[in-house]
Amino acid sequence: MRSLFTRTALAALSLTFATEALATEWNVSLWGKRRAFTEHVEKLAELVSEKTGGEFTLNISYGGLSKNRENLDGISIGAFEMAQFCAGYHRDKNPSITVLELPFLGVATLEQEIELSKAVYAHPATVADLARWNATLLMPSPLPQYNVAGVGDAPKSLADFDGLTIRAVGGVGQAVEKLGAVPTSVTSSEARQALDSGVVKAVAFAPHAHLSFGTIENAKWWSTNLNPGTVNCPVVVNTDALDALSDAERDALLSSVDEALDHYVANYNAKTMDAWWAKLDELGVEKVSYSDEDLAAFRAAAAAPVAEAWIADNAARGLPAQELYDLVTGMIAKNM
Repeated sequence: MRSLFTRTALAALSLTFATEALATEWNVSLWGKRRAFTEHVEKLAELVSEKTGGEFTLNISYGGLSKNRENLDGISIGAFEMAQFCAGYHRDKNPSITVLELPFLGVATLEQEIELSKAVYAHPATVADLARWNATLLMPSPLPQYNVAGVGDAPKSLADFDGLTIRAVGGVGQAVEKLGAVPTSVTSSEARQALDSGVVKAVAFAPHAHLSFGTIENAKWWSTNLNPGTVNCPVVVNTDALDALSDAERDALLSSVDEALDHYVANYNAKTMDAWWAKLDELGVEKVSYSDEDLAAFRAAAAAPVAEAWIADNAARGLPAQELYDLVTGMIAKNM
């Protein structure tokens, strides 16, 4: 009897070990804390687990695996299987997707941002660009137009931006530089400290980031309609890890992307924006708007010159820059 029990127990234990061995776990490197910017990754993890009965899980870490500027490097060496990063943090590492960060492209909605990003991500030059890092682009993190929150006297005209130190990266940084501002590319996690310590006098962020990183807490003013552009922050996976998935696991992952993005957009358009307007009113932040004439002059000074420089610089490095730019602007012109 004891022998039968022992054999039964060992068989059950062996089955447990075999089941655990078959389970797939991916580590996911994010930063900050859970917020609107990461909701699609959280939803993706939920969907993948549901579809595979818990046999494929995404273990999400907020800063415990890597610094945000080093996530692409971590993906390249297989330190983790999935990560989020922003193109503007290291433009030389991912020049193809920085076309989406050019100022004044005219993107009006998060849905448009998703469609543009998907088109650029699927371009052969972009695929090859990210392949240098053993990375496969999975999905974008669509963000609305950036605006600026700051301390001190509010810039009542665009001329008042001259000499203003602003945390701004990518095309947004290049755009405000045309106003005479001094862009500084500290990371989102460092922005509040930079503002409080006086390293910068203003921060360019999308609303969720002003809320999440606390830059609105001590701000005295916020620009309502500067809208110089946004940043592009994809979610990527390690290509070897993606290839190693079973067909069922890969299908569970890829088939969940659109639903995860739908969840992200719904959450951002409702919860985040409602919270944003309420927070501005609660804190008594001054809302500064600029005239149509000022904004037209800003676009004239920043849009074409920055785009032309981007095309020339990236064509020189062998990227089909004009083709990528035409892809983006052509889709926008057709109202997608």
